Amino acid sequence: MAPKKRRRLGEILVDWGVCTPAAVNEALAHSQLEGMKIGDALIALELATEDDITKALANQFDMEFIDLEQNVVVPTELNLIDETLIKRHQILPLAMEEGRLKVLITDPLDLETLDMLRFRLNCELNTCLASKSRMREFIRQYIGSSQSIDKALEEFDDDGLGLDAEGGEGAINEESAPIIRLVTMLLSEAVNTRASDIHIEPMNNRVRVRYRTDGVCVIRDDIPKRTQGPVLNRIKIMAGIDLAERRLPQDGRIKMRISGDDIDFRVSSLPSYHGESIVLRILRPESVRMGIPALGFEQEDYERFLRIIKKPNGIFLVTGPTGSGKTTTLYAAVNELNRPDRKIITAEDPVEYNFTRVNQVQVNETIGLSFASILRSMLRQAPNIILVGEIRDLEVAEVAIQAALTGHLVFSTLHTNDAPSAITRMIDMGVKPFLVASAVQAVMAQRLIRVICPDCKAEDPAPDKSVLQALGFSAEDMKDTKFYKGTGCRNCNGTGYRGRQGIFEMMAMDATLRELAFNRAPLGELRAAARAGGMKTLLQDGRLKIRNGVTTPEELVRITQTAELANG
Repeated sequence: MAPKKRRRLGEILVDWGVCTPAAVNEALAHSQLEGMKIGDALIALELATEDDITKALANQFDMEFIDLEQNVVVPTELNLIDETLIKRHQILPLAMEEGRLKVLITDPLDLETLDMLRFRLNCELNTCLASKSRMREFIRQYIGSSQSIDKALEEFDDDGLGLDAEGGEGAINEESAPIIRLVTMLLSEAVNTRASDIHIEPMNNRVRVRYRTDGVCVIRDDIPKRTQGPVLNRIKIMAGIDLAERRLPQDGRIKMRISGDDIDFRVSSLPSYHGESIVLRILRPESVRMGIPALGFEQEDYERFLRIIKKPNGIFLVTGPTGSGKTTTLYAAVNELNRPDRKIITAEDPVEYNFTRVNQVQVNETIGLSFASILRSMLRQAPNIILVGEIRDLEVAEVAIQAALTGHLVFSTLHTNDAPSAITRMIDMGVKPFLVASAVQAVMAQRLIRVICPDCKAEDPAPDKSVLQALGFSAEDMKDTKFYKGTGCRNCNGTGYRGRQGIFEMMAMDATLRELAFNRAPLGELRAAARAGGMKTLLQDGRLKIRNGVTTPEELVRITQTAELANG
């Protein structure tokens, strides 16, 4: 089969309406006279812009076009190519994608450079195209100092003055290259180190930066106090937040492509004594698509969970404090049930991740769009499955229960410490006990525990016996169980932990529990009946995770320091 004939550059530009055929002929004559490419001739004669030519070249060679002025580009593989080569050949290694290096170039016909890269890196390339002037400016501004935050910080002297683009000193603001570079590197480093949040906190004489990784805050570095205004303003500009408003809390969002993934940052600014404190929550698409098995269920709980979420109606509640993974669990359930023959509607505050085939509604209290009003409107849309971000009050609880009793499957969350407490909490809200007893199908409490890093996992020859006793391990258990810990390595930043899993307490409602709920039984009786019916407590599930070498006794103690969990 003959290879597909490549269209001429002039034909593409004429088809797009950028040039007339006469303009193309004029540029062709000029290119032959001056010994230049036709694209350069069109630019020189001002018959087309450089962006027009680059887009047409990308179309001609079937390549992706990237506008370096409009798109935030974070090259995460700079260490693969020497800085001098990047500057000499005007190339930019962006990200590894399925074993191929994505490289930004300016000339699709520079085959010699591409062959040199393949030989040096011993891998195939995915090429995309940028205009020469934008690439030149990007490399001039960012390459050389953008390889680490530490280098970005070196650009500021003791007086808080940055180096301007020409290398001289000048006052810095949110548009200064060093500030843009510093903020970009903060965001990309946080994503690449698996952080879930970035905290930028102004203090008296410094600005503290912390990343939350696997649920634990770690101090990254201080940034100079004089950079506080420009850094915060830069983030606010990126998030679409009003720069002039410093007295009221504000929210915004940032979208960036980092390491080949589209990453969302949910930005919250809060006025504090020494200036606005900003927190960026990092929302990764893969965390919602990870699937139910990756949540960390033991086999028995996994099977019960699947059985419950596949019921045709009723309420399924997930409980736990903020940051215990409730939203991720509900999203995993919705993802499992998301089929073309089902209609799913969600009411969320805020909408964190987007699903295909799911109608997601953002709560907006300022215009009266509350959980309760959305829920009522939902029922007129004839859904099969409803997800309510949180049952906050009696009004939402009653509408959710009515939905469950009229044939809908309702998912929601509550802030309670364990599963049985959800029943008493709803009754305390004012929901009639017989409605709770008949509508609730199951309640699942959960926490997130850090998982031992697989790269430095080793047997712990001398675990702390006092910690084990506090967790309810008997002398016999201690003798028969192998305990593990992480010794600390580069992949886990020396913590010994990498990633998190859930520990769960699954309470499926049965006849006994329904009767107790109906009779307003105290929490202790509900808990005892649930355990008698086969419910494994959070602490019991945690002990199982320790026996299976998933986590450490110290980590479980850190998570279970409440009286409610000590009942396991």
